[in-house]
Amino acid sequence: MTLRDAIATLALIGLFGCAGAVAAGDVKNPKDTPTFGALRPLTAEAAKSQAQVWLKSIGKTDDATQKAFDAIWAQNHRTVLDRVGETLGLGNPAAAKLLTNARDAGTPAPQVTPALLKDSKQSGYFRSNLSLAYAVALSNRRIYEETLEALKLVKPENVVDPAAYLFHRAVAEHSMALKDDATRSIIRLLDDAADVPERYKTVAVLMAFDMQAWKEKDLSDIARKMDNIERRLELARGGPKTQKLQKDVVARLDEIIKQAENQQKGDSSNGGSCPNGGQPGNPGATPSSPQRDSIGGKNSGPGNVDAKKLDGLAKQWGKLPEKERAQAMQELTRDMPPKYREIIESYFRKLAASESSRP
Repeated sequence: MTLRDAIATLALIGLFGCAGAVAAGDVKNPKDTPTFGALRPLTAEAAKSQAQVWLKSIGKTDDATQKAFDAIWAQNHRTVLDRVGETLGLGNPAAAKLLTNARDAGTPAPQVTPALLKDSKQSGYFRSNLSLAYAVALSNRRIYEETLEALKLVKPENVVDPAAYLFHRAVAEHSMALKDDATRSIIRLLDDAADVPERYKTVAVLMAFDMQAWKEKDLSDIARKMDNIERRLELARGGPKTQKLQKDVVARLDEIIKQAENQQKGDSSNGGSCPNGGQPGNPGATPSSPQRDSIGGKNSGPGNVDAKKLDGLAKQWGKLPEKERAQAMQELTRDMPPKYREIIESYFRKLAASESSRP
């Protein structure tokens, strides 16, 4: 069974609750033996009991703490994970501060994994569930690098909500274009986790189908990199990693230009056998209006770009008046999806800025 077939099976399992094994093609299950539906979330009652035991184990048995604890667990509208996280903060002020900062959009994104999550003096219960609560808070802010680092410290078997662990891990991996990792997390979510929320199932299946269409070095790949660049810049992460991503995007667009140049050279030497190689009956003749031909016409299909038009515009961009630039850009990107138009327009903005800075 191919990976595509496996994902189709996963879709049925996720959307209709079918049982049975899933063959994942060349993406292997991270465990030797599948345990279908074995990763179960704790009920509110069981989680409360576990949290109470932890509080007592650290000596938090005073009346004020107990009253606050009871108030937390009386909030039935909140998730079990949220209430566990608040309980951890009730017993450990450093944990409370860590989670508050992680949830606060006004707080700068962390640069390192907090030492508290790796503190061997703390119990496994504390570290595992604090890591999950922390990772979910960061994931909701699209801080995916540290989300993954926190989740890799623990296992889904050791947290109160395995589905939340696997879902947010898959989201982070998908957003960072870690295709194989994301696929494994999705398989475990749909295959091994029990009582998975419908919203998790639906998004997971959509991510899985999305990844099957991924190809390296096409416009979709560039679009994903642009999304990641935008996300990092929003988090004030304009350092070396982001700059490298930006350079990769520009380099790939430059490759498209070079491919167009090579194609034009091949066309011009084909003796007129192709429409762009010369005028019919006059092999090797040069078209009378090369620039007009390079920016006219239409593009069809999602993400299709006429490489010759791109090449022609790149060569002439610095010489074109602003009005002609706008018209040429409209012609070039007219039939593209909005995301692809933004990529091409961004490239030419960089090109214009580079040309204007030349002496």
